[in-house]
Amino acid sequence: MTSELIHCDATRLAELIRTREVSPVEVVQAHLDRIEAVDPRVNAIVTLADTVLAAAKAAEAAVMKGGELGPLHGVPFTVKDSIDTAGVATQRGSPIFKGRMPDADATSVARLKAAGGILLAKTNLPEFSYWIESDNLLSGRTNNPWNLERTPGGSSGGESAAIAAGMSPLGLGTDLAISVRGPAAQTGITSLKATHGRVPMTGIWPRAPRRFWHVGPMARSVRDVALAYSLMAGPDGADAFSSSVGPFDGAASFTPARPLRVGWLVEPGFGPIDPEVASTVVAAADAFKSMGAFVEPVRIPALERDFALEVFNRLHVMEMKPAFAEATHGRHDDELYLMAKTMLALPDTSMKDYIEAEQAAERLKDGFAEYFKRFDLLLTPVQPIPAQRHGLSRFIINGRKVDATYLQGSTVPLNLTGLPGMSIRFGTSRDGMPIGVQLVSTWLSEATLLHAAALLESASGVRNLHPAL
Repeated sequence: MTSELIHCDATRLAELIRTREVSPVEVVQAHLDRIEAVDPRVNAIVTLADTVLAAAKAAEAAVMKGGELGPLHGVPFTVKDSIDTAGVATQRGSPIFKGRMPDADATSVARLKAAGGILLAKTNLPEFSYWIESDNLLSGRTNNPWNLERTPGGSSGGESAAIAAGMSPLGLGTDLAISVRGPAAQTGITSLKATHGRVPMTGIWPRAPRRFWHVGPMARSVRDVALAYSLMAGPDGADAFSSSVGPFDGAASFTPARPLRVGWLVEPGFGPIDPEVASTVVAAADAFKSMGAFVEPVRIPALERDFALEVFNRLHVMEMKPAFAEATHGRHDDELYLMAKTMLALPDTSMKDYIEAEQAAERLKDGFAEYFKRFDLLLTPVQPIPAQRHGLSRFIINGRKVDATYLQGSTVPLNLTGLPGMSIRFGTSRDGMPIGVQLVSTWLSEATLLHAAALLESASGVRNLHPAL
């Protein structure tokens, strides 16, 4: 039964608990056993919640009393270690914050708990949640459960690895440029970066700046992502970016009045893309076409005029350096790892370049607005290659030499513009690594996005694959 439980999605686990086919204690213990068995090789888990079994017993007692149960009642979930959890250390991947114990849960965590979810553990990340590989001086490097010699990505790489390996059915990550979508693609799971402001960032580092930051659900099924998102979305009165558009019911059915209009794009505008990844995007486009969607290849001129990654870098360095300086003020170099040292050493963006970058970001928003007048969905790569080996900083992709930041080329436009996007597995590389595709809809159209993702999930031949750990 343990092996079955660790491969159930969160929705199924909640159903089994509600119908008393399994108890919350059994579910939690199965995941604790899985962590003990495989995490020494994966290193995804940073801290176990020491109250998890007590919470499971309380959840079991509530089931036996026959009262009303929340949609996640008794289901364990994990949380990236940059997201505050009351009474459970939140250390941000840095010795500077070793042992830091928040007094309150982040809004996103509190909402999953209010739905009956049980906090199981905190997961690994890069220093300050700030790189495409999850490695730091405090808790070390996380490995991809599909191939331990490869990365599960960053910055939510510990979360993606834990879910892919069956240590957790559901989790929370954050996304600045790639960080829930890239790790999901690299480990073969599903994730959502909603419209900016849909889910409050309260209780997550950094408090400022956060205009490009998102918190999002990660899971092994689209329905789990939809459920978690429906619970997390909505203003909290503390995050001013949190949009006041009312609650979102991710569990509600969505039936479009006409066939979906889907455009697909590999290049240009994102940088070079590996042929295996490109062919996976084309295969996903063909799947939509076979389901009756209107599908055609597209180009978005705004992406070709202004390379979003360069625009983002010019803006974000200026905005992020003060947060790094505040966090590291007066600390010794031996407490700082790769990205803190790199960020603090970068030259400031000139005011002229900063203003030009702001204008470019506005042009990109306008370009996407024009695109979504004609289409419901954009289908793209998540990242240009499958999961890479640890520690690489240079790549040759489709014959072009690029640095590691280019892995964010097709995801960062959504952070610049605030558009929602999902990562879902739709292929496998020649050497057995997952390949994901990115689905993008217009602002505040997560219902369209989740509907399309569910269609694609149903057409995928790789949905229920698990790494052989």
